[in-house]
Amino acid sequence: MSKVRATIAETYDALPMAAASRETKGSINLRIEAGTRQLIDDAAAILGKTRTEFMVESARRQAVDVLLDRRLYALEPAGHDAFLHALDQPPPPGPKLTALMRRVPVWRR
Repeated sequence: MSKVRATIAETYDALPMAAASRETKGSINLRIEAGTRQLIDDAAAILGKTRTEFMVESARRQAVDVLLDRRLYALEPAGHDAFLHALDQPPPPGPKLTALMRRVPVWRR
């Protein structure tokens, strides 16, 4: 996750939780396959969390990502021009990207 996206996510993440802490809690009932439930339980156990904690944190993180992906950003004309210029004039590829692009993909070997 980029630094900007992480900062936005942290800000977005903090607001609903503050409001939610003042609200009463509700429940969500899910029907899932036994294998999926076991997978979730195993992952939660590795992190030292309950199934509920794991599922709520995972769903919340995904929800924030979905909302951030669809967020509209408005720029002043100068900022918009600078943004378009940056898109049109990307920096030259660095040594790591160059090396990566020289590799033969696994599916072509």
